Amino acid sequence: MTIRIGNGAGFLGDNLDAPRRLVESSELHYLTLEYLAELTLSILARSREKDPQAGYAQDFIEVLGSLLPALREQATLRIVTNAGGMNAPSCVRRASQLLVNAGLGDMPIGMVTGDDLLPRLESLRRAGCALAHLDTGKPLDSLHTDVVSANAYLGAREMVTALHRGARMVITGRVADASLTVAPAVHEFNWRWDDWHRLAGASVAGHLIECGAQATGGYHSRWNSLDLAHVGYPIAELNADATCTITKPDDSGGVVSRETICEQLVYEIGNPAHYLTPDVDVDFTGVEVAEMGANRVAVRGARGHIAPEMYKVSLTYRAGYMASGSLLVYGPDCRAKAQACADIIFARLEHAGWTYDRKNVELLGLGQGVPGLAPSSGAEPSELMLRIAVSDPRREAVERFTREFAPLATAGPAGLAGYTAARGTVRPVYAYWPTLVPRHLIETRCDVKTAQQWLDAEVGTEAHR
Repeated sequence: MTIRIGNGAGFLGDNLDAPRRLVESSELHYLTLEYLAELTLSILARSREKDPQAGYAQDFIEVLGSLLPALREQATLRIVTNAGGMNAPSCVRRASQLLVNAGLGDMPIGMVTGDDLLPRLESLRRAGCALAHLDTGKPLDSLHTDVVSANAYLGAREMVTALHRGARMVITGRVADASLTVAPAVHEFNWRWDDWHRLAGASVAGHLIECGAQATGGYHSRWNSLDLAHVGYPIAELNADATCTITKPDDSGGVVSRETICEQLVYEIGNPAHYLTPDVDVDFTGVEVAEMGANRVAVRGARGHIAPEMYKVSLTYRAGYMASGSLLVYGPDCRAKAQACADIIFARLEHAGWTYDRKNVELLGLGQGVPGLAPSSGAEPSELMLRIAVSDPRREAVERFTREFAPLATAGPAGLAGYTAARGTVRPVYAYWPTLVPRHLIETRCDVKTAQQWLDAEVGTEAHR
């Protein structure tokens, strides 16, 4: 038996048409949609702060709308996604409303929760969990500012429960990326949770497709030989023995080759002998990758060990405010003019009594975008982009900074453009605090209802309030 799992999204903001094209051009059993990263969680946390009903991947609702015809016509197609982000209940409600309006109100939707640890931080501390920073070892108590979000990376177990209970769509918050693929495999093949080598093989398959088009030619070292305008998204053909073949839709752009798969295999894995997920500790060192034909690459040889007792937690906290501004500087001596503009801005700010915790000046076009990798040739450029950014705990200090670009139009060097643009936006800064929580302290839950039942339950809740 072989199951075909396609991944149509590698991050929040990925190609909105890719999921539809993937299911229309391929016979899939499962479509996964992976939206979350540490940065994304911070963005969604900010969104939820402004609107308690927000905080999920709103792209998913638009994508789901495009998938309605496929869901009607392909009765066996299932969707597994972490689009719930920071607010899975709101995401489920929006998805349910869309399905009900489309006459698909009887579709079962599974919701997995328990990753959001923000309401439980005090109880975790009382249970002896220091929530120490993974790099510095400092306990969370040493952080004297507000925590904005704290999300554990859950594994596949609750998603499997949802699939066992008939869910055709599973919506989660933060889960490990590879677990989106592990869950369908465990469900379909009825693997045991201590079948470490098979769990490892499924995790490798999930890791290979989790970043979307990166496995099919995006980000590839030979990108210039490929049609990336019509790039196909990856499909894992996963077998009961946890070997797999990675491919893509016929007649799509990009390529699946040993090179693209090996590049993705070692992408963001840390120690290749111990790729830690909530489901299994994966050893990549014996993985074999072989081309089996055009756009077909076989992968096997993953080994697994007992899953770690600790879950990774992505925690963010308030770290002040930041803003940036840019000017195009052109003409003779544009390097000197750009530096003079930066000096003028900070001299005026200092004269007005403002200094900053952090500031950064970049002359883009001189190799400063990739320091040490793309050094300047030494030739005087005819134009460059001046970008300045500041960060400070005081919002008013950052706000004042944004007002110093426009005056350069008549009180700065000649040869500037872009000063009529809107003032830079002052944005809150959320800093990242990676930590661990013991597995036994995580409280997960799986609920399965039809789309109509989810809406009815919400109406009942509102009436009760």
